[in-house]
Amino acid sequence: MGKTRLEAFSDGVLAIIITIMVLELHVPHGTDFAALSPLLPVFLSYVMSFVYVGIYWNNHHHLLHTVERATGGLLWANLHLLVWLSLLPFATAWMGENAFAARPTALYGVVLLMAALAYYVLQLAIIRSHGPDSVLKRALGGDWKGKASPVLYLAAIPSAFLTPWLANGLYVLVALIWLVPDRRIEYALRAHRG
Repeated sequence: MGKTRLEAFSDGVLAIIITIMVLELHVPHGTDFAALSPLLPVFLSYVMSFVYVGIYWNNHHHLLHTVERATGGLLWANLHLLVWLSLLPFATAWMGENAFAARPTALYGVVLLMAALAYYVLQLAIIRSHGPDSVLKRALGGDWKGKASPVLYLAAIPSAFLTPWLANGLYVLVALIWLVPDRRIEYALRAHRG
């Protein structure tokens, strides 16, 4: 099977996730700027989650460029990623509505950890279906970002119960690591086609 349906479905789910998250931003009842201050935690959690969804969308887009055919295992691995990303609006809303309290902040980290692990499983499914000499296998190399992210999430989750701001700082750190453009797949595809 071709990959176009996989791409279209994934893009649609990610767009819906962003739409659901923005619906949690409710208009304040006052007209002065002070009326906005209670919404600050909700807004900050939204911005962080929007950045995460954007990072996943960008990397997922590049990842699917390495796919030549979509197998059943690859489709299920992709759904596994999307199910965890679809929980992000709930975790975002709970964390924002409760001003970054410990349990919601820890749950947010669990969702991020599971999404990272699901992304890794998707990478493995692509490599398995395309072979050990696949473009993706060559592009990943040591994949220090992919290995560091779950470790940082694992550190952030228990730290949420001690200092939620430390946990959120670690979540922001992971996002910043991934904001730096990762050109490995582009280079590998260029070498493969050239």
